Amino acid sequence: MLLNVRNFFSIAKLTGSSKLLLRQFWYGPPAQMSVHLKGRDLLTLQNYTADELKYLLWTASDLKQRIKHKGEYLPLMQGKSLAMIFEKRSTRTRLSAETGFALLGGHPSFLTTQDIHLGTNESLTDTARVLSSMTNAILARVYKHNDLDLMTKEATIPIINGLSDLYHPLQILADYLTLQEHYGGLNGLTITWIGDGNNVLHSIMMSAAKLGMHLHVATPRGFEPDLRITKITEQYSKEYGTKLLLTTDPLEAADGANVLVTDTWISMGQEEEKKERLKAFQGYQITMQTAKSAASNWTFLHCLPRKPEEVDDEVFYSPQSLVFQEAENRKWTIMAVMVSLLTDYSPQLQKPTF
Repeated sequence: MLLNVRNFFSIAKLTGSSKLLLRQFWYGPPAQMSVHLKGRDLLTLQNYTADELKYLLWTASDLKQRIKHKGEYLPLMQGKSLAMIFEKRSTRTRLSAETGFALLGGHPSFLTTQDIHLGTNESLTDTARVLSSMTNAILARVYKHNDLDLMTKEATIPIINGLSDLYHPLQILADYLTLQEHYGGLNGLTITWIGDGNNVLHSIMMSAAKLGMHLHVATPRGFEPDLRITKITEQYSKEYGTKLLLTTDPLEAADGANVLVTDTWISMGQEEEKKERLKAFQGYQITMQTAKSAASNWTFLHCLPRKPEEVDDEVFYSPQSLVFQEAENRKWTIMAVMVSLLTDYSPQLQKPTF
């Protein structure tokens, strides 16, 4: 049926109303907010407004409802291809992007540094230009965020940050979708981060206040978030009227929290620092004792993979832990990003209350 409709659309001389009906059949009804993301890059959530973040989450909810729960087939990426450059190993980012793009009818190509000449026999500039001529978007999981900046300058197609040393925006979108599903809204929630001042935290800092969420951050001395990002976060907190707390005391940070969040203390490339880091992070493990300071409706998030020193089993496998729902939502949010950056799709699901 879809093929017949598409053929009819391409060969028939339709009236404006007929074209509108067919567009709604294929893409869904017009969106209820004026957001246009097609052709954009996604390197950091700093570059996205509150309405744009809400639109991505709305689209993710819509795709999840239509595809997973209603069993619809939406080949929105049919005829499109995605180049996936991975300098770092991955489970969730790779699977969510690869299976998600394929589920939408597109062709993902997984590329490691062993598969292409990236940075060895061919410059990043040349690679970006070549991939622009063969694919519709590039998802890159890299060490240096500056490499993504360079790619956006040279590529003529959207660049999506699959992780860099500075940000991990796809992860945070999944976190927010999970919290939206659990709490029914984001505005007014207090997120508490206990751990390293890393790329995942940076992405929370670039976005939480825009959605009306308060942020408490506890890091050991010497492991604070990037100072430039902290200054921007302070500005966001004032602009959006949210609370920002920066401390070295995990229990102070956990006070009144709705969401307790942590991540690995030793990221890829930091293995030589393991002994020093484990010593510095003593007392930062999230336990039920930590949760006693939190709000009665507290939940727990971790982007995985998880190590027991970061959070004990009692919390990690508790009913309050949303980590596996969070992991699945990586797929729906990355699908929402790809659909939003590459098509004119509009969500059919009623816009959620954020």
